[in-house]
Amino acid sequence: MAPPPLLGDAEGKYRIHIVGNSGTGKSTIGERLANLLGVPFIPLDTLFWKPGWEQSTTEELQANVAAALANAPNGWVVDGNFSNRVGPMLEAVSTDVIWLDPPLALYLPRLIWRTVLRLLRLAPPCQSGCNERLTEVLFSKDSIIWWCLSRHWILRRREGERMQKIGVNVGTDVDGRRMRRLGGWGGELRRWFADVEKMVRSK
Repeated sequence: MAPPPLLGDAEGKYRIHIVGNSGTGKSTIGERLANLLGVPFIPLDTLFWKPGWEQSTTEELQANVAAALANAPNGWVVDGNFSNRVGPMLEAVSTDVIWLDPPLALYLPRLIWRTVLRLLRLAPPCQSGCNERLTEVLFSKDSIIWWCLSRHWILRRREGERMQKIGVNVGTDVDGRRMRRLGGWGGELRRWFADVEKMVRSK
């Protein structure tokens, strides 16, 4: 029998970590999922970045994440990577890991459009006080567009290795299988979310 679209724990609670490159739709699907399940949505960007693009230390981020999870005892949806800082911490407590892995040709234009909207102040920044600036977008090594391009294959390799270990139906860690890869041009993600909606309605 096929596993359910979300595994959850023995008490029927869902602790979901959504990973993927910038622009792949983590926040969009994360908010929808959190609203559907009635649990808090926790974007890691808001716990890491301080106004003016000041970064939290690893210790600060870990403390912020621990506090946010403690305030959501009935489940949560976390969106974001920061794998070297909080990856193991989140994997240890997640019931489900969802890896969004669409083609670069699909999500790079979306990222560019989102960046344009943020430059024009027509879309909210990733964190209050962290507004995009044209010089940084076009000419900086910290450009979100350059970050997206440079991280695409790195992230695919890293998360692919994690799938081999904890992927649902495929992972070598049989007891730890809880990760799904949703790729393609959007159809797989839509079908999966529809299955989640059916599951929630049936309860």
